[in-house]
Amino acid sequence: MTQLELSGVVPLATVDDEAAAHTIADGLVAGGLPVLEVALRNDYGLDAIARIAARGDVAVGAGTVLTPEQLQRSIDAGARFIVAPGLDEEVVEAALAAGVPVLPGVQTASDVQRGLRLGLDRLKLFPASVAGGLDALGAFAPVFPTVRFMPSGGVKPANLADYLAHPAVFAASGSWIASAERVAAGAEAIAEAAREAVAIAEAAE
Repeated sequence: MTQLELSGVVPLATVDDEAAAHTIADGLVAGGLPVLEVALRNDYGLDAIARIAARGDVAVGAGTVLTPEQLQRSIDAGARFIVAPGLDEEVVEAALAAGVPVLPGVQTASDVQRGLRLGLDRLKLFPASVAGGLDALGAFAPVFPTVRFMPSGGVKPANLADYLAHPAVFAASGSWIASAERVAAGAEAIAEAAREAVAIAEAAE
C-alpha cells in the first residue's frame, strides 16, 4: 500500500470560508506543524482543501470521506491523504487504486482484521474516547503487532503525551489546535496551540 507520511500530531478542522482557511494555514506554518486534515462536514470543505493545497506550504488531506465520489473530488482538489470515520471497502480500494494514502476508522478487532485484508497497516482509532482509548490500544497491540494507529476523538493536550508514547501509535489527531475559537482569535492563537502540540510530541519520542 501507499504508506502514510503522517506522524506526531495531525490537526483536524472544519473550515468555514477562505479567510479561515488562510488563518489556519498561517497559524500551522508559524507553529511548526504544517499539516491539516480538513473535515468534509460543510459545503466549503473541498474549496478549503483546494485553497490550502494551492499554497504549497501545508500538507492537506481530506477527512470525513464517506464515498468514492467524495474521495475523487478530494484528490482532484489536492488532498494528499484521505481519512474516513469508518472502514468502507469501496473508499479504501478507490484510494489505494489512486495511489493516495488512506486512513479508515476502526473500533473493533473485526474492523482491524478487515483493514489488514485490504493491505492496510495504518488505521484510525475513532472515536478513541468511546472505543476504549489507551486500553483499546493496549489490547490491540499484542494481537495486531504490525498495525499502528492514529487515535482521533477525545484527544487533547492533557492526554496527547500518553497517546503518542504508546508504541502502537504513529500519530494522534485533534481538533483543539484549529478550533473555531482559535480561528476567531487569529493565526497566532493557532500557532500557539501548534507549538504546544509539537513540544508535547517531541517530549513523547
